[in-house]
Amino acid sequence: MEKEPLVILTGPTAIGKTKLSIALAKAIGGEIISADSMQVYKHMDIGSAKIRPDEMQGVPHYLVDELEPWEEFHVVRFQQMAKAAMEKIRSHGHIPILVGGTGFYIQALVGDVDFTENAASDYRKELERRAEEEGGHVLHEELRKVDEKSAEMIHENNVKRVIRALEFYRLTGRKISEHNEKQRKQNSPYQFAYFVLNDDRAKLYARIEQRIDEMMEEGLLEEVTVLREMGCHRGMVSMQGLGYKELLAYLDGEYSLPEAVARLKRDTRHFAKRQLTWFRREKDVIWLDKSEYGYEEERILARMLELLQEKEMI
Repeated sequence: MEKEPLVILTGPTAIGKTKLSIALAKAIGGEIISADSMQVYKHMDIGSAKIRPDEMQGVPHYLVDELEPWEEFHVVRFQQMAKAAMEKIRSHGHIPILVGGTGFYIQALVGDVDFTENAASDYRKELERRAEEEGGHVLHEELRKVDEKSAEMIHENNVKRVIRALEFYRLTGRKISEHNEKQRKQNSPYQFAYFVLNDDRAKLYARIEQRIDEMMEEGLLEEVTVLREMGCHRGMVSMQGLGYKELLAYLDGEYSLPEAVARLKRDTRHFAKRQLTWFRREKDVIWLDKSEYGYEEERILARMLELLQEKEMI
């Protein structure tokens, strides 16, 4: 059976995926699925750098503005929603283009990795209680002792995934990093092209700082204030996003505003670095370094189209 085509366009935060993705979609007759863990939420526009309706230029987008901030969004739900979107896109005779920087979600979809979980074990409940009482960093240290690779890949703030990794080790005696690696090696059900947009690190970091200054000018603090008034708090998955957790901490009196913004810039730089580390680990990735194309979007797009033709995807 012939595999269905899937185009992926990813890269670190603030690299310029949005504009290029629209040009690509228009060139190949594509529709876009967001692979972003924050843009799926309504009312979270500035901090998530969500594409605006006027920027879409008529290109349909999926997994953007689909959930309320208090709803759960995790890798399994992403897979379900993305697969439903892909079916819809194909029914239109178009090509799905996965665009966003959440590498874990991209890997899950491309490799069709099975993340469905068993019912919560007593051990998981115990870990959840300990995370509340002792803090996620304590569990993260325990994970480092039994599965160092997972501890490197999972941020200590992502308590849910830390707990899942510890639980998997306790129940199976195996490291979840090895399990996921095995899953990743399975052949993808898609004929895919996996593009990663990149740039010189100093330029990327300067762009991140500039973007955060622009977000503050556009009203990020007001956006977070409104979300807080709606009942959103730091315990929610949505409020763990960059920009939201730092400004909620400011509103809760933990930092001054300049300190919150400085932390946001630092955390975003660290996040971009982790994203690049993730993409370097992935196989069959096509790197597109902006400097090699003179920072001209037309040249980058022309190269992408050339490669898609070589793969007989268009």
